[in-house]
Amino acid sequence: MKVAVYCGSRSGNEPQYAEKARELGEYFGNNGIDLVFGGGHVGLMGIIADAVLASGGKVYGVIPEHLLNRELAHSDLTELFVVSNMHERKAKMAELADGFVALPGGIGTLEEIFEAWTWGQLGFHQKPCAFYNVKGFYDSLLEMIKTMVASGFVKQQYLDMIVLADTPTELVDGFKAYVPPREKWT
Repeated sequence: MKVAVYCGSRSGNEPQYAEKARELGEYFGNNGIDLVFGGGHVGLMGIIADAVLASGGKVYGVIPEHLLNRELAHSDLTELFVVSNMHERKAKMAELADGFVALPGGIGTLEEIFEAWTWGQLGFHQKPCAFYNVKGFYDSLLEMIKTMVASGFVKQQYLDMIVLADTPTELVDGFKAYVPPREKWT
């Protein structure tokens, strides 16, 4: 299994964000789960990649030339794919991954997981999407999504697509149990 992880290029101001990223990376490495990520050595991205590698796992990075040239690329990966732009990065990560998870992060993290989730809703892939809800990081966002459902903009089945986890076991079990919903426009 290969899991695409979207997360912060910073570590955040709560030590548990880094601890949980490290724990998840160790779990992946120890259980034969490959990491697909944005290719950077900074923030939670670097922490999870280092943890997977230190645990004997494989790590595949995908980084745009623009960021590679700013010396943000992780130097010790199993394989690093250099692409032209962010659109190609997301497409390559989606191609490589069997599932997607958002750890705590910023605007880019949300943009990436929402695109993967949208693609699943539209039937472009049949892969699970998850929020790794460290210390309730995504609670407010999930409340907003529930408001979208209650307001008639999102069907409950698309909210139900999301795997919500805060431990490695919950995440992997949720991925294994995932059943894709019916495509939105069928």
